[in-house]
Amino acid sequence: MKNIAIIGSGSWGVALAIHLAKLGNNIKIWSFSEEEKNLINNEKKCKFLPNVNLPEKIYCTTSYEEAIKGTEMIIHVTPSKFTRDTVKQYKQYVTKQPIVICSKGFEKESLLTLDEVIQEEIPNAKIAVLSGPSHAEEVSVAVPTLLVVASKYDAILKLVQDTFMCDKMRIYTSRDVKGVELGGALKNIIAFCAGVAAGIGLGDNTFAALLTRGLAELSRLGVELGGQKETLYGLSGLGDLIVTCLSEHSRNRRAGKLIGQGKTLEETKKEVGMTIESIDNIEVAYELGKLHNIEMPIVDSVYGILYKNLKPEEAVNMLMNRAKKSED
Repeated sequence: MKNIAIIGSGSWGVALAIHLAKLGNNIKIWSFSEEEKNLINNEKKCKFLPNVNLPEKIYCTTSYEEAIKGTEMIIHVTPSKFTRDTVKQYKQYVTKQPIVICSKGFEKESLLTLDEVIQEEIPNAKIAVLSGPSHAEEVSVAVPTLLVVASKYDAILKLVQDTFMCDKMRIYTSRDVKGVELGGALKNIIAFCAGVAAGIGLGDNTFAALLTRGLAELSRLGVELGGQKETLYGLSGLGDLIVTCLSEHSRNRRAGKLIGQGKTLEETKKEVGMTIESIDNIEVAYELGKLHNIEMPIVDSVYGILYKNLKPEEAVNMLMNRAKKSED
């Protein structure tokens, strides 16, 4: 039994809390919202997972100090755009606990990955990244799930594996922190594109091609940024890409579908009602591709759809009429 802090009370943070509490751990969730705190504590409910009852070992607070004090592990699960500001507010309470990043994305302004953001704010922090094909809706009801944790510290890899692993969740380990983090961040972009394809009525042939060529683009960029190709074709890259592109649980796919159906970006954000990491990630991947001179035609096309008034049908036509080349 461990005392664990979870920073973030969204669907993924609460799903992880449920999983860990069922294994006998004491969980303290930090939330920015009094309403969410009261719902979790008084009714044992989460508004993002309305059909699930929370175990008794979960307690929610709006105090960083209360959430973190006396814990052995900090799980960071806030939207990527809030990561730096959130860490600035809780870093004074971090002692020797490892920080396990379960958010997926970049800091848009700096183009940094989240481990780099946290390391800047807490230079001595011991960091791990946990990622893989995992919808909160399924983890919260114990659907068998496989994830990968990456860290440069063997003791943290063992700690996370021992803490999370059971007959409903299998954890693999990796030393490729950058590859695991990039796989989780970049796959959201292709999931958004898969939604656009569904929104304009394209078929299975197109969908399969999109996943395959999208993964090729993301791998080129991921390797350039320091990840290993094998990692990007593993659970945190290919695995997460498949589940996010296929499932109606995916808010990134849902957002892309709404755009494909003609909704504006603002209408889409309002209808989805939760953070859509892919929208910010598309901007970052586009900028990184240009910065490193990486060919990323799918990323360029979806960037055009979102920010240059390119119609989805025109984007498909442009991709299909690119110059002849070999597969790589």
